[in-house]
Amino acid sequence: MSVSAHVDQLKKKHEHLSDAVERAQRAPSTDALDIAELKKQKLRLKEEIARLSS
Repeated sequence: MSVSAHVDQLKKKHEHLSDAVERAQRAPSTDALDIAELKKQKLRLKEEIARLSS
C-alpha cells in the first residue's frame, strides 16, 4: 500500500470517528469516558496523518 493510499484510509477512519463522536454526544445515554476514548483515537489518527503527510 502506498503512503498516499494509507493516508486516504486514515482520513476515512478519522471522518468515521468524527461522526461517531457527534452521534455519541447527542445520545444522552453515552458515557463521557466513551466519548473521550473516541476523541483520543481521532487525535491519534490526526497525528499519524500529519506525520505521514509531511
